[in-house]
Amino acid sequence: MIHPERVIALNRRSSAGGRYVLYWMQASQRAVQNHALEYAIDRANDLSLPAVVLFCLMDNYPEATLRHYAFMLEGLRETVATLRDRGIGTAVLRGSPLSVVPRLSRQAALVVTDRGYLRHQRRWRAEIAERIDCPMVEVESDAVVPVEAASPKAEYTAATLRPKLGRLLLRYLVPVAERVPAMPLLQLAEETLRLDTVTDIATLLDALPVDRSVRPVTAFRGGTREAMRLLRVFLEEKLDGYAVHRSDPSLDWSSRLSPYLHFGQVSPLAVALAADEHRGPGADVFLDELIVRRELSLNFVSYNTRYDSFDALPEWARRTLREHEADARPYAYDRPTLETARTHDAYWNAAQQEMLRTGSMHNYMRMYWGKKLLEWSASPSDAFATALWLNNRWQLDGRDPNSYAGVAWCFGMHDRPWAERPVFGKVRYMNAAGLERKFHMNDYVAKYAARG
Repeated sequence: MIHPERVIALNRRSSAGGRYVLYWMQASQRAVQNHALEYAIDRANDLSLPAVVLFCLMDNYPEATLRHYAFMLEGLRETVATLRDRGIGTAVLRGSPLSVVPRLSRQAALVVTDRGYLRHQRRWRAEIAERIDCPMVEVESDAVVPVEAASPKAEYTAATLRPKLGRLLLRYLVPVAERVPAMPLLQLAEETLRLDTVTDIATLLDALPVDRSVRPVTAFRGGTREAMRLLRVFLEEKLDGYAVHRSDPSLDWSSRLSPYLHFGQVSPLAVALAADEHRGPGADVFLDELIVRRELSLNFVSYNTRYDSFDALPEWARRTLREHEADARPYAYDRPTLETARTHDAYWNAAQQEMLRTGSMHNYMRMYWGKKLLEWSASPSDAFATALWLNNRWQLDGRDPNSYAGVAWCFGMHDRPWAERPVFGKVRYMNAAGLERKFHMNDYVAKYAARG
């Protein structure tokens, strides 16, 4: 079922006919459990036209590195092949959406796109909708509950959003049925990259002028099939113990699905339905993180226009941090020292090394990592900028609403004032003693100790 609340008209053009319905795939990079794709097929069938999927491969996607491109292209290769098997034509074209989508829209009866929550994604959609001559609609495919349906305003904490989502979950926790195209596959006469036949992603990457300073990782392999394999492993081996073990950095008890959710290679709705069906003692905690915490981040970037700056923080947090900006810092590190994990703190270094090597970081350590940046930087705003820079550069799931909300949380967002102390003011504090009291930190450090 595709709820009407998921569908938003981006312009008021009327259709003058066309050869196809065009789905510009951008945020939801998958061929299954994709509301935007199935909506495009529905509309194409209604119009007795084929549906065509377009993906724009940019050379300069904001803040993306070779690591991000490699993971994305692994997933896109599978997506293109699956779309072909479903009888849906695809075009993977080099260039900016701002030039490619309007060009292909000239022969489209309708342009459908998925929803992007970040500033540049919203701007692309608005500009394209204004430029083209046919109707354009956006279909929200990467939220369990559509953002505006969940709340019409910025939420203060997870506690204020949770009951609102709870009242709506029965309505939205339903799978989206796979449609069958009524018309034969249409392959556009464009110089499309044949990703489904590419066997060597590295060769394709060599032709892209992207930031090559952050190398791909072997810890994660892109694609929907790999995401679903990881989900099955998680449900069978980890979900029951998730509530107890999820916070321990020395244990590998996460779902490992965050990069796949970021690139839209797996549907959060499909993950939620699978966990809800499995149930068990860890299901409620996992679903709370997947739905409430994740959708709090979507709420944050949707309603807070300054989500990527220190000014995004609540007034109490900005005030208390500025009051303590002149406090003496026990240590001060520049970005090169931080990036290469050469601080005095073995736990922080291990967390940074985990991110450098694997493209991921244990969720509990992300909190500690961000808090220490606040403690070791010349100012709170410098710390905020450094945290985002490191996270977005090295994490596979960086440049994501969760990233912006997670970094902001370290500085007081979606939290409350605590006891006042130097440097932190009333922002929540974390220290190494707390890690040692709760977890086997030597085991974590041993996994990610600096080499050589």
